[in-house]
Amino acid sequence: MAAIVYFRKVSETEELVEYAFGDEPDALERRLTMDKGSRTSTARDARIDRTFLKASRKLNALHAERGVWPERGMSVS
Repeated sequence: MAAIVYFRKVSETEELVEYAFGDEPDALERRLTMDKGSRTSTARDARIDRTFLKASRKLNALHAERGVWPERGMSVS
């Protein structure tokens, strides 16, 4: 079974980046905040599920690869 998650940057400060994310590109109903210093993430709804983990891991991987926090993206496995 394929798993997919979409994400889009909502805001960015010196310390944090916030993303909207979800299973459908037009329904990014959940929020994830990434701490730039520690590169740890938190879910606004406190649900640590597969979708949240997939988004968090992909965001960290893209940042490591590109050196910037992506504006938007997706992860498929």
